[in-house]
Amino acid sequence: MSAPAPPSTLSAFLAGFVATWTSVFSYVLFGTYTGIGAIAHDFGFSVTWALFSTLLVWAGPAQVILISTLGAGASLIEVAVAVGLSSVRLLPMVVALLPMLKRPGTRTWQLLLPAHFTAVSMWVEALRLLPQQPRENRIAFCNGLGCGYGLTACTATVTGFYLAASLPPLMSAALLFLTPVAFLMSTLRNSRLLVDRLALAFGLVLGPLFAWWQLGLDLMWSGIVAGTTAYLVHRLREALR
Repeated sequence: MSAPAPPSTLSAFLAGFVATWTSVFSYVLFGTYTGIGAIAHDFGFSVTWALFSTLLVWAGPAQVILISTLGAGASLIEVAVAVGLSSVRLLPMVVALLPMLKRPGTRTWQLLLPAHFTAVSMWVEALRLLPQQPRENRIAFCNGLGCGYGLTACTATVTGFYLAASLPPLMSAALLFLTPVAFLMSTLRNSRLLVDRLALAFGLVLGPLFAWWQLGLDLMWSGIVAGTTAYLVHRLREALR
């Protein structure tokens, strides 16, 4: 009996697209981008501009910075630097994801779209679901995930834009807070090893402390110190066994 044929590129793309509708991140993204659409409306941007910023920036915090700084009259250089620095946090996610997608013969242009789509939502779900996919179809699966989340975000951006008149500012802020909370819960769910749980616990303690002390770049330093400490504890534990 012959082995079943591997799924086609189209079926892998559709599988990724469908997977977004069973993911909690779709609902989180809808809430987040509803808030972003409302903010864009309040700063006087058009709905078309808001849609293009959602597609091109594809990062909630960076998009809030883009809208608020442009709306406040900052120069384009200042806006570009602020958005760029905010988006640097996604680089480690891209670095962690691409080795799961590459295989012999993979061309650079094939990785551009998955790299663009790599944000908190897509990254967490891709790490969870990709091991179940044949390597030759993982790029298409990731593109399906990204397109599914992108459609959700665009729909929510338009919804929030036209709901802006009836959406209180506090509600917009609360909707934007859904993304970090969902990321925290997903990270906790996906933490299998002690070192992962230690890093998360140390980060939860150090993050508020560094923010309170106003060290600057507190999120980055929380990750570096918490991750390094967790790794050292893990190595010490392994050495004592």
